[in-house]
Amino acid sequence: MSKYTDIGVEKHEHVGLIEIRRPPLNFFDVALINQIADALEEFDRDIEIRSSVLAAQGKAFCAGANFNDPARKEQEQRAKTDPASNLPINHLYVQAVRIFRNKKPIVAAVHGAAIGGGLGLAVSADFRVTCPEARFAANFTKLGFHPGFGLTATLPELIGKNNAELMFYTSRRVTGEEAYRWGLANELVPQDQVRAAAMKLASEIAECSPLGLVSTRATMRGNLADRVLAATNHELIEQNRLRVTEDFKEGVKATAERRVANFVGR
Repeated sequence: MSKYTDIGVEKHEHVGLIEIRRPPLNFFDVALINQIADALEEFDRDIEIRSSVLAAQGKAFCAGANFNDPARKEQEQRAKTDPASNLPINHLYVQAVRIFRNKKPIVAAVHGAAIGGGLGLAVSADFRVTCPEARFAANFTKLGFHPGFGLTATLPELIGKNNAELMFYTSRRVTGEEAYRWGLANELVPQDQVRAAAMKLASEIAECSPLGLVSTRATMRGNLADRVLAATNHELIEQNRLRVTEDFKEGVKATAERRVANFVGR
């Protein structure tokens, strides 16, 4: 499992561990999401692994996409003149849907911020273990943007439509305690115990019949991956439309400068 460059992959008896290794903020891109999807598919093929934990190094679980990344800026510039050139972002969502198609339960160990697409990644897991210091945010509208990573399908199902709307419309950061009250997190523990608690939960799951787990999870998830695919197709259309606006440019700049954006509606 040493083929991965941005994640660590380990096996602990019947539990697989994926660790994101882009500290301190663990920004994601196509390569990272592709590697996570590859590792989960590898776990699916391993008869010994019955559940997995998704964790991260550094300060954040995943702080979302790095909009100031030079490669991303070049891609956005191409998109202004040729919308069809935006294939890498579309490809990112293709990889994201692969994560939702995995067969075995996942526990996310959210010890820090899960922002934007990082929230989408955390929500792709079956369960989340977190701490008071963690922050969850769908901060897309503060960027002058539209939610992505399938969150328009997954987040309302998890915390209710109105709470999801509250997160989308305000872009506020939800604390670990509030996330636990809403059902966004399943367990709330001290920060230094998040990974251990996630491993404990995954181990408890792994004590069950592997055939029973896969069968029951398939029933419970239903057509979730297909719904996420439909959601990301729509989200991408809206993101491409908004990506070329003045408000998006201002939102990204204001976020980087840690100030309130001056949006103009165009």
